[in-house]
Amino acid sequence: MLKKIRVHDVRSGMFIHEICGSWMDHPFWKKEFLLSAGEDLNTLKTCGIQEIWIDTEKGLDIESAAVLSTSEEAQKKVEDELRNIVKEPSPEAYAPLHEELERARKLQAKSKAAVTSMFQEVRMGNAIKVSEAAPLVDEISESITRNPEAFLNLARLKTKDDYTYMHSLAVCALMIALGKQLGLTGSDLNEAGLAGLLHDVGKMMIPDDVLNKPGKLTDEEFDIIKQHPRKGWEILRGSPEITATILDVCLHHHERVDGTGYPERISSNPLSLLARMAAVCDVYDALTSNRCYKSGWEPADTIRKMAEWRKGHFDERIFQAFVKTIGIYPSGTLVRLKSGRLAIVIEQTEKSLLTPIVRVFFSTKSNEPIMPEMINLSRSQESIANAEDPAQWGFDLKQITGF
Repeated sequence: MLKKIRVHDVRSGMFIHEICGSWMDHPFWKKEFLLSAGEDLNTLKTCGIQEIWIDTEKGLDIESAAVLSTSEEAQKKVEDELRNIVKEPSPEAYAPLHEELERARKLQAKSKAAVTSMFQEVRMGNAIKVSEAAPLVDEISESITRNPEAFLNLARLKTKDDYTYMHSLAVCALMIALGKQLGLTGSDLNEAGLAGLLHDVGKMMIPDDVLNKPGKLTDEEFDIIKQHPRKGWEILRGSPEITATILDVCLHHHERVDGTGYPERISSNPLSLLARMAAVCDVYDALTSNRCYKSGWEPADTIRKMAEWRKGHFDERIFQAFVKTIGIYPSGTLVRLKSGRLAIVIEQTEKSLLTPIVRVFFSTKSNEPIMPEMINLSRSQESIANAEDPAQWGFDLKQITGF
């Protein structure tokens, strides 16, 4: 059984299922591990993490009085909170998903090449070319307006080798989609997208052996990684085309509303709207992406985890708007329906983010594939029971969804 406990109650021999917090909060690069006495135990108790999940079937148990919650209780609580957030209908897409996917694929390829070239110029010491970035933001914004699912889904597909470039594109698209949800328009919306595109440019100044290290970072290496917001700010401030708002996002996208972020540890009131937006978009895309040192989490699982952390980490209004933007069950999520069939979420519907369009393809009762079928849950008696982990079923969702 999975149980959430306080860090001060942890002891050697427990199996750590999950550390409660972003991976940037602690030096442990493994998601699950058996805790042994010595350095790991001491580090866990002193790194600032407050709570962890343990698996009592793989390690030592704990007295019931010290258990904060079980996994079932925690998941139900979070899902109830998320369901309250997304009661309103989702916005109607202008173009069907299959049509916009074709345009989005071409735009993604062009954008990736442009951003890679632009960032490599920065690595060689040349100034950022905003004139090349701005048109990309305009095109991405137009794609998001026609159908946000297309580009957002494609932007999630990245390898460890192109992560930094594709992450910048993904955060750009997420900032635009979130900005539209918050009512931003015109130049304000484009500024949000450009800020997202350039927020991590400082990583070009971080040594590759640290940035792409596949194992656990040392304290010194962790401190080097934390320099990238300021290095990015230093790169961008020399350009007359970069606004103060974009500089602010670059410097402060790792700050938190409770003042525990970096590099300046400033709290909620001084943080700009776009910096608060970038904090949410950056974490979501990073957690759902495959990295050199970890596999990405599923979108639905990521939303639930971010919901658990949001107090103190994210601006509550911004986080709620973000959930409304992508849904509890983002496109690409594997779900189990009440009938026992498995399906992939393909697209959100106008009626509710709780009733997306899904592609049913597998029966858990017979444990075998079935004839694929598209179901609009907003027009069906069928409903989602819960999200599932594709790894446990051995599915390659890219082949099933096509994105």
